Amino acid sequence: MSSHTPKNWFKPVAWAALIWNLLGVIAFIMHIMTSPDMISKLPLDQQAAYSNTPLWATIAFAVAVFGGALGCIFLLAKKSLATPTFALSLGAIIMQQYYNFFIIDSVALLGISSVVMPLMVVFIALALIYLSIKGKQQGWLN
Repeated sequence: MSSHTPKNWFKPVAWAALIWNLLGVIAFIMHIMTSPDMISKLPLDQQAAYSNTPLWATIAFAVAVFGGALGCIFLLAKKSLATPTFALSLGAIIMQQYYNFFIIDSVALLGISSVVMPLMVVFIALALIYLSIKGKQQGWLN
């Protein structure tokens, strides 16, 4: 196996990451398709947070999930464009989490459990950036 051939685990990890990011795309689509009737069934404080989400936070959500999915497609295609795409996605994740934690205070709104998923998202985004950089260094990505 040459140094330009990815390790055996590379492709399954890239596919798993793509599935993870596609779940994020589905979550985004569900978010933007949530009807006023569905929002009205939430507690009042959650209704206000949901209804008053600024456009920039929604755009950050879209860039985060679509950027992550596109970065995974670049990984699978063995393209070094994965790294800047993942970096853009991480920047959008940080913007989105700034909104969630510092503007609407999701911990007060939803409880401490609201921290788990955002931490996983950030950790996975960082791991994908690392993987893409390592892939470039090893000659797996061109």
